[in-house]
Amino acid sequence: MRKVLFLLFFISSFGFSQNKTIPFQKGEFLKYKLSYGLIHAGFATLEVDEINEGNKDLIHIDGNGWTVGMVDFFFSVKDNYQTYFDKNTFQPHRFIRKIDEGGYTKDKEILFDFQKHRATVKDYKNKNEKSFTIQNDINDMLSSFFYLRSISFDNIKQNEIIAIKMFYDDRTENINVKFLGREIIKTKFGEIKTIIIKPEVETDRVFKEKEGVIIWISDDNNKIPIRIKANILVGSIKAELYEFKELANTSTFN
Repeated sequence: MRKVLFLLFFISSFGFSQNKTIPFQKGEFLKYKLSYGLIHAGFATLEVDEINEGNKDLIHIDGNGWTVGMVDFFFSVKDNYQTYFDKNTFQPHRFIRKIDEGGYTKDKEILFDFQKHRATVKDYKNKNEKSFTIQNDINDMLSSFFYLRSISFDNIKQNEIIAIKMFYDDRTENINVKFLGREIIKTKFGEIKTIIIKPEVETDRVFKEKEGVIIWISDDNNKIPIRIKANILVGSIKAELYEFKELANTSTFN
């Protein structure tokens, strides 16, 4: 299950234009059911809040993921991801990552300073701190997801490749994302119009191929992830929207 929950939060990693709107609001709650083949493997949630910190209006996102049942017995996962980003610029202010995946743990906090072009990574597990140079177009894992939701796909051509940047752990990752088009899919909420994107992921001992992940996002003013599928070396993983509350805009499946 390692990287399964990371994959859900990894969908954050896309940004396309500066024409942003805010398609989410304080109180929004999204819950996903995670499956490994036919096995119910766990859940993941995303919750939206708003705070003022350092005279800045910030969006606070709290993301949690955990395993259940037999999967939890054999490979317990408990992950927490949080981001604080500027409500107007969408630039990240602070990012928190606390994970426990089968005994593999991380406890890190990243502080972003765009005036000094620095990201300070505090590793609480290993009790060290490092600084890295960043550019103004950097997002963290979660802030980039909500940046994605703020843009319009109307002017993006089918099969167009978009290159984006995400600061992750101790480095900047350049991610290619392909816009595949649109599709109506069947879900527990009925048929939903969706936008399909395919991020390029790093092939390793988990992912079978670079383009083995496909994401369906609601084709409405909310742009919430509806379904994620990933082909891995030993089968496939799926995350499906299970519950939602307090969406900012009227959706076609309310």
